Amino acid sequence: MIDVGMNRLTPQEAGNRSGLVGDVDFAAAVEVASAITPVPGGVGPMTIAFLLRNTLQAARYQANLLALLSGLDAGELHR
Repeated sequence: MIDVGMNRLTPQEAGNRSGLVGDVDFAAAVEVASAITPVPGGVGPMTIAFLLRNTLQAARYQANLLALLSGLDAGELHR
């Protein structure tokens, strides 16, 4: 699981911790995920770049798949 969300806690909520937390409920996720990125410090610019790249590739793949299923050329979907 890649937790890319970052939220700042109030000093009262943070207690002795850093005050930065992710979006994932770590205690629940650790029971089902084989690996979890820590927040802060788990996700850097390369991870973000590859997540964006993979998202774009998935969108292109889906657009081409939809074009094939509907009998259209993939370029026709983008008009």
